[in-house]
Amino acid sequence: MSLEGKHQWKPLLLVAYVFLFVGAIICMNDILLPSLKNFFQLSYTQATRIQQSFYLVYLVFPIPIAYYISRYGYKIGLITALGICTIGCGIFIPAYFTSSYVLVLIALFVVSIGVTLINVAANPLATMLGTPEGAHARINFVQVFSRIGYSITPILGTHLIYGANNSITFYKPYMGLGIGTFLLAIFIFFSVMPAFKPAIAKGFSLISILKESKKYPQLFWGAVTMFFYVGAEACTAGFFINYLQDKSIAGFDADEAAKFLTYYYIAATIIGFVSIYFFRFFSAGKLLAFFGTGMVILLLLIALTNALWNPYYMIGLGVFISILFPTLFSLGIEGTGNFTEKGSALLNIAIVGGAFFPPLQGMIADANGIQISYLVPTLCFLVVVTYGLFCARRANGTYAINPTEKK
Repeated sequence: MSLEGKHQWKPLLLVAYVFLFVGAIICMNDILLPSLKNFFQLSYTQATRIQQSFYLVYLVFPIPIAYYISRYGYKIGLITALGICTIGCGIFIPAYFTSSYVLVLIALFVVSIGVTLINVAANPLATMLGTPEGAHARINFVQVFSRIGYSITPILGTHLIYGANNSITFYKPYMGLGIGTFLLAIFIFFSVMPAFKPAIAKGFSLISILKESKKYPQLFWGAVTMFFYVGAEACTAGFFINYLQDKSIAGFDADEAAKFLTYYYIAATIIGFVSIYFFRFFSAGKLLAFFGTGMVILLLLIALTNALWNPYYMIGLGVFISILFPTLFSLGIEGTGNFTEKGSALLNIAIVGGAFFPPLQGMIADANGIQISYLVPTLCFLVVVTYGLFCARRANGTYAINPTEKK
């Protein structure tokens, strides 16, 4: 089969460009937390309301969003999502000029609605743009663009936020993101993206989806794992700059810490791209377990040792986190057939873990220091490793597959 037949490249690249902005928007949380901590004079716990506002959206919106997509299709879903992101980015302007932390949190909530809509629509769409056996590779491909968005944001965002005499203008990066998402929405509107529109399904409620998900153990446990994974990722990146600024660890200034965050995302981008070829030789479950184990080892060194290598351990986290989200997501919806839309909604609901674990880490950081607080994501990644081994065994036939599941 030709490469063109295996993957529909033109619409896939459009989806990839959407994820470029998603990566930049999510990465801004990691830069916003330390800058707003200084701007509003917040504790670590208070500053983690940034992640809470962003990730709490996933508790409510994925199911109505999944219904919206089933009614109007993926293309309209993406256009709507980008429009919502544009509105949310615009709210940061009055938030800055009124010095309102509440408006900042509202802006983050609105932006997150758009990002949630993108995740519910674009991740399964990427798996559909080609043959089934190329699904894992495609979803990792579009997520590489998300990592590119992450990579270019720390230095650029920090440069825009911090001005002369350490002044903080946190709205400027969001002005650029708002303009970008608006222009991309217009471009997609006039594009020839396939008009995939799943049949309108009944039973779009959390209880009914949870009941049905038990027919697909890999999806059910994938959602549980996603809860822990996103919490761990939000903790790892959200406290990254503050960790390196801590005088007992590295004592970096904001610009130097932002550079290391950039290196972290560059490492994730490069390995994420290279890892597309790993799926030819290893099962997705084995790769998930291997990369998750790498995260656990590095996080233990970060939390329990204090050496010149610690900033470089932080960069190393980018290597191992590179494939975890897309691989976890594609494993979760693997073989779910007509349940894919609901399965995608369930996995996105589980992203609410990003609102739960950062405040826990913040409380530990306030009480015991930021270094020891990195034990929180360490424990979360142990769950990811366990799920990877579970999926690897299922792929090898160790566990019987439910008759309702498709191989």
